[in-house]
Amino acid sequence: MERTLFLNGTIAEDSWFDDDVTPQLFKDELLAGEGDVTVWINSPGGDCVAAAQIYNMLMDYKGNITIKIDGIAASAASVIAMAGSKVLMSPVSMMMIHNPATIAFGDTAEMQKAIDMLSEVKESIINAYEIKTGMSRAKLAHLMDAESWMNANKAVELGFADDILHRAGETENVEQSQISMMFDQAAVTNSLMDKIAKKCRIQKPAEPETNERSVDSLMERLDLIKQHI
Repeated sequence: MERTLFLNGTIAEDSWFDDDVTPQLFKDELLAGEGDVTVWINSPGGDCVAAAQIYNMLMDYKGNITIKIDGIAASAASVIAMAGSKVLMSPVSMMMIHNPATIAFGDTAEMQKAIDMLSEVKESIINAYEIKTGMSRAKLAHLMDAESWMNANKAVELGFADDILHRAGETENVEQSQISMMFDQAAVTNSLMDKIAKKCRIQKPAEPETNERSVDSLMERLDLIKQHI
């Protein structure tokens, strides 16, 4: 008999108000029965160590694990999603991957320790993405650097998901045009500044013939926009 579990909310080591998903709570539910399991995910992420524990539980589980993303699987939650034998996304859901972050205090030696730790955490996260997608580690690292958001079609295209959820009995129309979208912080910033510049009738400065915009170019455009607001 197939069971259904729900992973909704922030992922944390401990929950003070029973509104977080913890490894112990998830373990209790996962091991409460047998057979195949469907896990619905709607989570902004959270603690990467707690997420790693849940990922390992799912990878070690004897039955098949189907992951269904109905809202968002961001940050650490996207790592958990990689444990699915099959990963399905709602057509209106999103997935986000980015670099791990932490808070550090101390001298330069302590800061370097934090940097080294984050580098290792990033490599461990890439392990999960690589196993699922088959993508190169360099490409995955680049996507994480950019804080990449993917709609369902893009996630399937890149291998983070296997298919898109359809209504029961509904067959996919292969002739229907599907739009794959992925965007990062830089792309959103560029788009926003273009719109503001157009609104203020600001002449954009000439840019070098390249597909990428330098930080200096972005700052010059931002300064121009500020002067006209």
